Amino acid sequence: MTIDRRQLLRLTAAAGLGTGALASCASPTAGPPLRSGQADLTMWTHDPGYASFFTEAATDAEIVGGSAWTYSVEVASVAADALVTRMITQAVAQRPLPTLAGLELGQFPRMMRADIAENLLVDLTPLTESLGDRLLKTQPYTVDGKVYALESDNSVSVMYYRADEFERLGIPDDVETWEELLDIGAQVAADTGQSIGMVSDGDNTAIVQGFMQFLLQRGGGLFDADGELTVESEESVEVLELMAEGVRTGAFVSLTDPYGSATGAALKDGRLIATVMPNWYKVYGLEANVPDQAGLWRARNIPRFSSGGSISSTMGGTAFGVVKDQVLTDAAVDFLERSYLTPEGQLARYWAGAYLPTLADLYETPEFQDITDPYLGDQRIFETYGAAVEELPGFYQGAGLPVLRDSLGGPILRAQRGEIDAEAALEEGVRAYERQAPR
Repeated sequence: MTIDRRQLLRLTAAAGLGTGALASCASPTAGPPLRSGQADLTMWTHDPGYASFFTEAATDAEIVGGSAWTYSVEVASVAADALVTRMITQAVAQRPLPTLAGLELGQFPRMMRADIAENLLVDLTPLTESLGDRLLKTQPYTVDGKVYALESDNSVSVMYYRADEFERLGIPDDVETWEELLDIGAQVAADTGQSIGMVSDGDNTAIVQGFMQFLLQRGGGLFDADGELTVESEESVEVLELMAEGVRTGAFVSLTDPYGSATGAALKDGRLIATVMPNWYKVYGLEANVPDQAGLWRARNIPRFSSGGSISSTMGGTAFGVVKDQVLTDAAVDFLERSYLTPEGQLARYWAGAYLPTLADLYETPEFQDITDPYLGDQRIFETYGAAVEELPGFYQGAGLPVLRDSLGGPILRAQRGEIDAEAALEEGVRAYERQAPR
């Protein structure tokens, strides 16, 4: 890939590098595009699950049959929080870049600064615009109206709950609102010490992610479609007050993070009997910590807030983008489209790693509706997921998200603990953000 001087200066500034980082040599991946034939793609990703899927997809006739290219994929493992930095420094130094890059959702805002996404990645809008509302969760990877990466998994949030404990305690599994469920949860906590939800008291990322999951469900957000801050809102105050009330009564247990040893212990000893988390938490949170509780857990849609919002939310995700102006760029776009925007590719993704389809109409097809989940007591799980995606909230990001997380984490934590009221906490976090936010 060849970058002009203006692009180099922007990328250098965004990466915090000096001009000594620049090199005059062109990347060995640059050159005339390959229009057909053998395409040996390279990929950077933090997750071995994606490595397995893409290497297998490269030879799957259901996915790549009929392509003008014959594919292979070589994968390099790069930590999620290092991948963007490495891409920028490689581009600035005119060194080889991957043809495909897996961009963790929380790291993508770094690509929104200084035209980095525009300079490094292919605009995939020609692939996505024809799908319209059928294609979900493009907003987090959109810059100036252009989509630069395709989401791997909708990360649909549901409420996981211990069906046996709910039955023993007399908790209905169809409580309609958070307010009702928190009243029940407060009584359960007082009687048994068990909790029907959790919030994080760990690092800023975990704290803000937990808050954001509730906020998106309520109909709010951290940023709007133009990347402008929208934190100070009635929805934000309501959400933070509900979280604080849950912690105060014991309905919610405060844990360092959703995946650590303390959470594992709370699941194992039955102190945590329900939690709202995305679909991937079943594998990485429940099955990883309490495999012996297989068959005891179920999933339902999230109770609504009585004042509005949906039965659905989302948290986390990883999207793949194609590095532009390389020999194999056209081949990589074709491969990504076949893997991510076709029914065959989306079904293969689910069976490879339980990644939920991003094409909304697939949730109603027999291929997905007939799936039962043994860990969830052979529940027909896509009945729940299907209802959730019908109300999946919009999710917008802004370039200042890394600064916002660090600014909001502390005040949100203090509000959860009852040390400061919700409105004051949000105001404190936003004022801190405004002093540090990139201009």
